[in-house]
Amino acid sequence: MLTYAQAGVDEEKTSRALRHIIDAARRTFEFRQGKVGEPGEIGHYAALLDFGSFYLAMTTDGVGTKVLVAEAVGKFDTIGIDMIAMNVNDIICVGAEPVALVDYFAIREPNDEVFEQVAKGLYRGAEEAGIAIVGGETAVMPDLISGYDLAGTAIGIVEKDKVITGEKIKPGDVVIGISSSGIHSNGLTLARKLLIPKYGLDYEYEGRKLWEWLLEPTRIYVKPVLELLKSVKVHGLAHITGGGLLNLKRITKYGFEVEMPSITGIFKLIHENGVPLEEMFRVFNMGVGFIVVVPHEEKEEALEVLNRYYESWELGAVTEDGRIVVKNYGIAF
Repeated sequence: MLTYAQAGVDEEKTSRALRHIIDAARRTFEFRQGKVGEPGEIGHYAALLDFGSFYLAMTTDGVGTKVLVAEAVGKFDTIGIDMIAMNVNDIICVGAEPVALVDYFAIREPNDEVFEQVAKGLYRGAEEAGIAIVGGETAVMPDLISGYDLAGTAIGIVEKDKVITGEKIKPGDVVIGISSSGIHSNGLTLARKLLIPKYGLDYEYEGRKLWEWLLEPTRIYVKPVLELLKSVKVHGLAHITGGGLLNLKRITKYGFEVEMPSITGIFKLIHENGVPLEEMFRVFNMGVGFIVVVPHEEKEEALEVLNRYYESWELGAVTEDGRIVVKNYGIAF
């Protein structure tokens, strides 16, 4: 049996340590008080800055240890997609349209082939998200970096009366899940340490090599979500990343009762190799990369819009109880 903490990522310990930075960051809000760009109070997935009639949404994220898999197989043409996805998928959670991004690529030494491959992924991710990459930084640090690290910061815009805060969520609302493309860019530390020493990256599982499962690019949800926001009333949006279904606690005090899809693919392999079921739902997206909360009367139209892009399902409903319950697997958080 192996947990995320045993693999080296203790989320509770990280959360405690982060309080120091979060507290200091919040104290800096006073520096912009009453000025253009004053921070708003909303910030469950992206920070909002006041620009008069609209908010500028801002977020930052990276690829994480997925880069180590890319390095091990010499394939860097998808991690740019991952970096953009992790940023823009957070931006849309507040109802904002992503517009631009700057990247940060830290390396041990320059390599033309690696740069070319990374650039291909960045272009493909930007095209899918409809954003411009307007700048960035490459840091060559042989004394600090032993491999590569790719991260970025994205911005988006949203009119003030169209911000999705989660405050409209109420018991009885319908919970819709949009399918993931696989493991995305979270939980890779656990997956790598569990599977690679035992099987090796070239291990064949259900017709694909293990490295192919691990490097499958993170799905970008910008197009379906932006179309959805134009078509139906949306009460809540959640990007399911590290923390699994616990991400739902970011958007409301209410609970959720859902039935998740069958455990297949890379998730099945991880679970079969000793990760407890509850830990699986705490760490991975488990086949659902994004969740939408809508009023019951909007359910059919929402599903029609989303299924034009990716397979989507009605998972369950919002409940008075503050717990997250996965009925078909007997799990509650």
